[in-house]
Amino acid sequence: MHFSVSGEGPPVVLMHGLFGAGNNLGALARSLAPVYTVYSLDLPNHGRSGWADDTSLAALAAIVRAWIAEQGLPQAALMGHSLGGKVAMEIALQDPALVAALVVADIAPVAYPPHHDAVFAALDAVSTGHCRSRADAEQLMKSHLREEGVIQFLLMSLQRGADGYYDWRFNLEGIKAGYSAVRAAPDRDRVFSGPVLFVKGGDSDYILPEHRERVLQLFPAAGLKTMPGCGHWLHAQQPALFNSIVGRFLETNYSGAQ
Repeated sequence: MHFSVSGEGPPVVLMHGLFGAGNNLGALARSLAPVYTVYSLDLPNHGRSGWADDTSLAALAAIVRAWIAEQGLPQAALMGHSLGGKVAMEIALQDPALVAALVVADIAPVAYPPHHDAVFAALDAVSTGHCRSRADAEQLMKSHLREEGVIQFLLMSLQRGADGYYDWRFNLEGIKAGYSAVRAAPDRDRVFSGPVLFVKGGDSDYILPEHRERVLQLFPAAGLKTMPGCGHWLHAQQPALFNSIVGRFLETNYSGAQ
């Protein structure tokens, strides 16, 4: 699993969302590095990490747990956005002693309906479109996606192949095959009673009032912060506020930082 590391101090592990990579959380990593050793992961099938056939939350969590063991970390704080948040929650439920504190950005421990049809259509169009430039890829994507921010986010994962055509760095076919698995809820009866903070984008519908009961069943100490004027990519829309919220939570709740 590919990762980058910065800073020095108690370990904090950052995990990105679907179609992303570790560098998506670069602003947060830089803000935490003066106090913590920050590990930014490329999750399996994303970024420069290897590709995995089993993309269930349990399997992804097991891979990250094995990586944590390889680094010799007896305990760490975890922060995950979207898919990364689900993986982080699964790790905390699989092995509560491993997680000192948990921050979950704009995702809940529930199953979600499919809602990436347009994104997959855009990604497929580029993958089969024999694009000679990033502009070619962007033009194809605009036939399926209207949100310029989403297009530019996805284009961050575009790379030029040896044949001269552009394609995706992430494992598109693997992500499509495992899409139902990553949309699932954590399948755990165990409880993580440590400190947890859910951070919600005020304009996002990923965390809803009806999710509260399930959140507290699994994470009884969970708190919630809402960032007004933000959608699902809250860490990119208001990075200073997001970084401050995460930093304050870790300073208060992460004993490794004392």
